[in-house]
Amino acid sequence: MVYRYCCKLNKKLKSYSLSRKKIVHYTCFDQRKRANAAFLIGAYAVIYLKKTPEEAYRTLLSGSTPPYLPFRDASFGNCTYNLTILDCLQGIRKGLQHGFFDFETFDVDEYEHYERVENGDFNWIVPGKFLAFSGPHPKSKIENGYPLHAPEAYFPYFKKHNVTAVVRLNKKIYEAKRFTDAGFQHHDLFFIDGSTPSDAIVRRFLSICENTAGAVAVHCKAGLGRTGTLIACYVMKHYRFTHAEIIAWIRICRPGSIIGPQQHFLEEKQASLWVQGDIFRSKLKSRPPSEGSINKILSSLDDMSIGGNLSKLQNMERFGENNLEEDEDVEMKNGITQGDKLRALKSQRQPRTSPSCAFRSDDLKGHPRAVSQPFSPFSLNMFLTKALPLR
Repeated sequence: MVYRYCCKLNKKLKSYSLSRKKIVHYTCFDQRKRANAAFLIGAYAVIYLKKTPEEAYRTLLSGSTPPYLPFRDASFGNCTYNLTILDCLQGIRKGLQHGFFDFETFDVDEYEHYERVENGDFNWIVPGKFLAFSGPHPKSKIENGYPLHAPEAYFPYFKKHNVTAVVRLNKKIYEAKRFTDAGFQHHDLFFIDGSTPSDAIVRRFLSICENTAGAVAVHCKAGLGRTGTLIACYVMKHYRFTHAEIIAWIRICRPGSIIGPQQHFLEEKQASLWVQGDIFRSKLKSRPPSEGSINKILSSLDDMSIGGNLSKLQNMERFGENNLEEDEDVEMKNGITQGDKLRALKSQRQPRTSPSCAFRSDDLKGHPRAVSQPFSPFSLNMFLTKALPLR
């Protein structure tokens, strides 16, 4: 959506027929649509006009604008964590700073194809490093209207894009051997749907990712809650995103990610993950290149410094593995999980049919608006001072 909006706006700004006209970005007074509209034009200001998130947000607050509705998670309970438009703009800026996206090379058709449940239901969160996807099934089929894919369905794409490891966070449905026989590493780090990971799981996940040459594909049931939470931990540690910035960024990449208590978990872990990241980078700088696998050495040092006793940590992880089946039984007894509900909702989304950055005939016409439908205008000259010959 952000990419398509920016394409459409850039095309209008470059249009000769519109060069002497004022472009107005508007929406109705529906609170959700107002928030979405404000985010889109704010994102454009950050990406293309090089405004800081704070500058873009101040412009959106100018005048007698009523407060914007905050964004919430995709869970079905009460909202306990609000994400603001400013948080989202700061997430966009952090993504830009670290090269997580480049609209000059972004393939919107590929993105929209593979995010569809029938085509694999996956998205890149950190290109070349983390791919989040919905959990594979023993065999490809359609169940309750939701397409399920066998592990083999992912092999061609994974191999083409240098995915070398798979991390499973939900209960065992398929045999891990199907991935390992195809040349992929496979790791199981189960924790219950909708819950937060233990410190041992977080440490193990970080160690796996820090020692994997190539990209890591992570999945749980729907590839949203548990998956987004652990990927967020890595990004917070290694790129110093705040909890709000990484939640915003991951939801922009893969809507519906990070749910309920997982939001507060990331807020609580931010300080410690930043410290771990600072220690990791300082050790990395001080290590000579002849030390062998630097990441492996540093990961083990982090485990000892954080856990206090490496052997104790390893024993805890072995204990967790021995009780994996018991935890999986708990999840199965709960019946339909949050992941099931989210996957069902996602399967109902209709695919886009328009080509990238192309206008349908309707786009070239005026947009009739009923008299009874009010709108909130955002004139582009709120952001642009010289780019448009406005009058």
